[in-house]
Amino acid sequence: MELDLGAVRAFVAVAEDRYFGEAAIRLEVSQQAISKRIAKLEADLGVRLLSRTRGGAEPTEDGEEFLNHARALISLADQAVERLQGRRRPLRVDVLGTRLATMELIRAFHADHDVELEIVTPGLGTERRPMPPESVDAAFARASTVTDPAIGRVPAYLEPAHLLIGRRHPLARRRRVEMAELDGLTAWMPYSARASEWADFWQELCPAFGIHIDTSGPNFGLNHHIDVLSETKDRIGFVGAKMHVPWHPDVVQIPLVEPTPVYPFSLLWRRENRHPSLPLLIEHVRAGYAPFDADRQWLPVADRAGMSIEP
Repeated sequence: MELDLGAVRAFVAVAEDRYFGEAAIRLEVSQQAISKRIAKLEADLGVRLLSRTRGGAEPTEDGEEFLNHARALISLADQAVERLQGRRRPLRVDVLGTRLATMELIRAFHADHDVELEIVTPGLGTERRPMPPESVDAAFARASTVTDPAIGRVPAYLEPAHLLIGRRHPLARRRRVEMAELDGLTAWMPYSARASEWADFWQELCPAFGIHIDTSGPNFGLNHHIDVLSETKDRIGFVGAKMHVPWHPDVVQIPLVEPTPVYPFSLLWRRENRHPSLPLLIEHVRAGYAPFDADRQWLPVADRAGMSIEP
């Protein structure tokens, strides 16, 4: 026999809500339609599923036995529809921030693959995440290891750090700066005052090279940060090499070397995700990744193993 899913859905709604009228409101149909669907379902099955009482409708013994199966049928049907609809929607990717290197990675991917994209940016206060949000298909994050087998990960990009200083700073005329030269200097980082992917990274890097951290704020954003650095000759800042930094006539950006600190971005996704464009993104990231070079670059110890091997 063939079951009418609309009738099965009506039965589940009445069994849960106890009233035909409430079930009709939930399913946005008339009460008469609910009654007809359940009557047809009972006729098809040859059993009585519901009994009417003063307290509303209640499942009979046969109804109770059928209810769990009915819920499973509806759930399976809804999942099938959602999967098909999901395959037709844009690929949703969390890039962390539109100024970051991850935005450049997505732009390059879109240039190579004419895929419809939806970009998600949670902002720079994001805490370290062991898995991507369920609302997206993939996410960039600092996650060099993943212990959950349901989560896939590939290293995405090691972004070199640059020194950001005002033109009056003693190092401002240099073409590159060695990390040892920053020993004893103070990095002004109001954005590191609270836990985040970025704050954790810099709070590991700075002590490793004798750099003091000043988190005094408030944090008024990147433009204000640059304005303050332009007026001082005793504080420094850091930015990623591919980060889109607003131009300022009195601020310079200088590569750091020996070693070059690199920020580790990984791409995360849920393995159960079947969006048709997701494998294209994963392969694009995998193919373009250059592994960690311990002779020239610096990473926190916890990040090194996961970013050193070929993805």
